[in-house]
Amino acid sequence: MKTTFRLLGLLLALLLVQVAQAQVVTVAPAFPVHNEPVTITFDATKGTGGLANVTEPIYAHTGVLTNLSTSDSDWKYVKAPWTTNTPAALMTSIGNNKYQITITPRTYYNVPATEEIKALVFVFRNGNGTKEGKDTGGKDIKVAIYQAGSINVSFTQPAVGLNGLFVNQNDYIQVTGGASSAAKLSLFVNGVKVKEEASATTLSTQLTAATPGANKVKLVAESGTTMAADSFTFVVRQAAQAQALPPNAKDGVTYLSSTSVLLNLYAPNKQTVYVVGDFNNWTVGATPMKRTPDGTRYWVQIDNLVAGREYAYQYLIDESIRVGDPYTQKTLDPNEDRFIPAETYPNLKAYPTGKATGMVSVFQTNQTAYAWKVTNFAKPKKTDLVVYELLVRDFIQKHDYKTLADTLNYLKRLGVNAIELMPIHEYEGNLSWGYNSVYYFAPDKYYGPKEMLKRFIDEAHARGMAVILDIALNHSFGQSPMVQMYYNSATGKTTPDNPWFNPDPKHEFNVGHDFNHESEATKYFVDRVTEFWLQEYKVDGYRFDLSKGFTQKNTLGSVSNWGQFDQTRIDLLKRMANHIWSVDNSTYVILEHFADNSEETILANAGMMLWGNLHGNYKQAILGYTDNSNFNWISYKQRGWTSPHVVGYMESHDEERQMVEALAFGNSSGSYSVKNLTTALQRMQLAAAFFFTIPGPKMIWQFGELGYDISINQNGRTGDKPILWNYYQEAERKKLYNVYAALIKLKISEPAFESGNYTLNLEGAMKTIHIQDQDMNVAVLGNFGVTSGTIDPRFQNTGTWYDFVTGEALTVTNVNQALTLQPGEYRVYTTKRITSSSILLASKEDKDFLAKQVVAYPNPNRTGELNVRYHLVSAAEVSLQVYDQMGRLISSRSLGKQAAGNQAISQKLTTSTGNKLAPGIYHFKLLTGTSAKTIQVVVQ
Repeated sequence: MKTTFRLLGLLLALLLVQVAQAQVVTVAPAFPVHNEPVTITFDATKGTGGLANVTEPIYAHTGVLTNLSTSDSDWKYVKAPWTTNTPAALMTSIGNNKYQITITPRTYYNVPATEEIKALVFVFRNGNGTKEGKDTGGKDIKVAIYQAGSINVSFTQPAVGLNGLFVNQNDYIQVTGGASSAAKLSLFVNGVKVKEEASATTLSTQLTAATPGANKVKLVAESGTTMAADSFTFVVRQAAQAQALPPNAKDGVTYLSSTSVLLNLYAPNKQTVYVVGDFNNWTVGATPMKRTPDGTRYWVQIDNLVAGREYAYQYLIDESIRVGDPYTQKTLDPNEDRFIPAETYPNLKAYPTGKATGMVSVFQTNQTAYAWKVTNFAKPKKTDLVVYELLVRDFIQKHDYKTLADTLNYLKRLGVNAIELMPIHEYEGNLSWGYNSVYYFAPDKYYGPKEMLKRFIDEAHARGMAVILDIALNHSFGQSPMVQMYYNSATGKTTPDNPWFNPDPKHEFNVGHDFNHESEATKYFVDRVTEFWLQEYKVDGYRFDLSKGFTQKNTLGSVSNWGQFDQTRIDLLKRMANHIWSVDNSTYVILEHFADNSEETILANAGMMLWGNLHGNYKQAILGYTDNSNFNWISYKQRGWTSPHVVGYMESHDEERQMVEALAFGNSSGSYSVKNLTTALQRMQLAAAFFFTIPGPKMIWQFGELGYDISINQNGRTGDKPILWNYYQEAERKKLYNVYAALIKLKISEPAFESGNYTLNLEGAMKTIHIQDQDMNVAVLGNFGVTSGTIDPRFQNTGTWYDFVTGEALTVTNVNQALTLQPGEYRVYTTKRITSSSILLASKEDKDFLAKQVVAYPNPNRTGELNVRYHLVSAAEVSLQVYDQMGRLISSRSLGKQAAGNQAISQKLTTSTGNKLAPGIYHFKLLTGTSAKTIQVVVQ
């Protein structure tokens, strides 16, 4: 018997040692308050241990959580920036890897008296911030602040983290709790009182872990009518119950009824999985999941839900790993959600602060299904495709699907028939290109609710425009639950038993964690992702980012080897595409591939389309240089393909903007300089004429049609860029837009531009394109030089030809009659008349304008009133319209008929309802009869 007690004592001692090891900081007094000194003792060997045995000074990087904090990461009143070594944050070494600092929270952090301090937060660091000490799991260290003058109670033993305390059945648990002043202390286990102290500040006892599952321990302190309580849960381990997955179960959430769901997680090689969430008050151990007999899946049915309520939840795997549901259609983010305006995402569910860590999943029964207006959308032919690639964040100021849908008429006028969205599935952070993907079934909330995304797609379809999703399935990033479930924090890699990812990438260009596309689990997951967006959101196709990475062939260290012919990669991509086409055989499958042409030929002939990056060649031509200016690789015939499956482009999200290159490096001769803004815009017209007329699908990058000239590297390559809708009001840029629109319409509407009978002569400065078709012949001529020159048009036949650019007719008696073209000049000749007017004519705002010398002041404007002066050439009806950056009419004012001569008016900076204009950029359009002049005004 004595031996037994010695063993029990040893086990208890070991348990107490383990509890002590978990305490990264200790505090004195035990119940610190906001306005009294508290001493924080940091043990550098605990937690992450990043500062253990350092010999240099240690500083506290510290702030507070207050009633205004939106999450545990929303620090307030931070004492100093990360690498600022303020003496007030210097820790005092007390030896044995321990450091102390004493502070009075209210005064130390200078927190206003009106704000309640909830907790102190710390990350300890060395002087230059290269080493740090954090809590276990890399979390910030948090010290609770208690209310002064009241009874406070808490447990000091055992140490229980967010993931609970797991013990074996019949283990002993040492429990110690205390109160801030003497009180009646009562200890309850699962509602049954097990110990009481009539008047004490501490209570201690030993519990036996007898009952399997979750057990709640509660300590209650009573003093008169005042009561306080603290609690924790310990879980007595039990083997997962083996039971087959119900046949109706889907991946993730299956909605069984308005009050019941079934949760299903693929987690091979895991021993236990619990689900915690709003439905069980985030009680660890309360809801164990059953395991399928093959040991690969965990599932549980959740009943007694409130119909229509959103429930947040996470999975707790093997007692230590907290993850969201890989198949969730909505996530909550503890760090980023607070930056999403309510206007963008109304009534966004709050993150369960203090109950969860990392990304959280959400389900909701009784959701109202979106009522699609367009149910029979016919996708444009591949040969007619003109794709407009855009990043929602940098396209519209409000970065939301609602405004994007409201902007579709702009794209409709341009004539594009497909929109490619850079990745919009949930990615890390908010301000991103979206390729750092983590949750593939959840639209990122930064752009708004999923209903608004569906509305955008519906509205695009109503205008004849397809919607293509850019999707990143080469890799995934660290917040992905599929990464976190099998992750080695010591190596920073996924573990070898991860069903989806390679511990080490297979190619040089990988970012994040590399998918193993030969894994059956990855194939299954990819198929579920691609079919989901087709069925749930009615998208029309995918652009697969970095598709050359869909291989297990190891080419690390050699980019050239990576691009060589790879039959296994072909097989993997064909398998994926065939599954997509089994769901919808008209789906566009577009690859960012850039591999050996022999491989791309097979993929193209299999029905896939491939990006054709001609940025460099078009750039040289636009700049006025002949070296490397032959862009004939945009032609599928040049590549030896049987189908026009090259999605050619001059710009994408990934290249420097052509206008930036032209203005910085353009060639010149005499007074002609490509570096001149007007000249550069004219050369963009020239390039467009030799872009849209080459048969095959095309893609343009957002605002290329307006000559966007902000560098890709401004504010960092992937950083946000200025949204310059005012370009649309500038005459020369609007002219470029009109040329794009005319050429796009020509390409889509005329069958000749689907012809396979064409020849390209794109070497040198004088370039030509010739298309032969039974409907009409086409000859495109252009001078890409910086001096005038003659060109042999090599017309296909004599007779009358019509210049689509000028609208003029040309009688051809000699097919080789030389034509003179000025630098940057171009002609698009057709054998049938397409239009009798010129696509180069200035817009309505430029011709016959009756008001001259228009001046608006003060600009920028802080006064709330704008003065406008102008000179009328002749009497005219005059009105003034105000538009915002989105082109929406804010107000309109008729000034009546005004006499010729000098005129002056004043305009209140208000909306039509009398509200003051919000700060921003506005466009004031002065209309005189059928002409107009637009002035940009900055309201401050």
